[in-house]
Amino acid sequence: MFADLLRRLGTPQDDPLPELDQRLALAALLVRIARSDGHYAPEEVTRIDRILASRYGLSPFEAVNLRGEAEALEAEAPDTVRFTRAIKDSVPYDEREGVIEALWAVVLADGVRDHEEDAMLRLLANLLGVNDRDSNLARQRVEARG
Repeated sequence: MFADLLRRLGTPQDDPLPELDQRLALAALLVRIARSDGHYAPEEVTRIDRILASRYGLSPFEAVNLRGEAEALEAEAPDTVRFTRAIKDSVPYDEREGVIEALWAVVLADGVRDHEEDAMLRLLANLLGVNDRDSNLARQRVEARG
């Protein structure tokens, strides 16, 4: 199942990805940013579940299942470009800013900003086509919400 999804994520397509694939791509990015510092904190896991439930109208059980699928997919994926391309090609810019906010929410969930997470977020913002200014504003919005 994941091999097929990874193949589709790596192949240019005229049609946007089905919603489920977009969900998995975003969830995998959230997992990847959480794991980027070598510590997958419980606060980050909880934040990912909340983001997925809120963004996609999922029950807590469905959000946990989606995160579980994303964890397996993220572990198998050789690079990050596949996930970002899937989102960039099918999600309008203003919604990609929301993706950056979600990524910042995960980075800030454990109360520690690591250099690895900052570097990964800068890379992800660039790959998603979101400029530094808008990424910084997204971070400030997340920090203001606490």
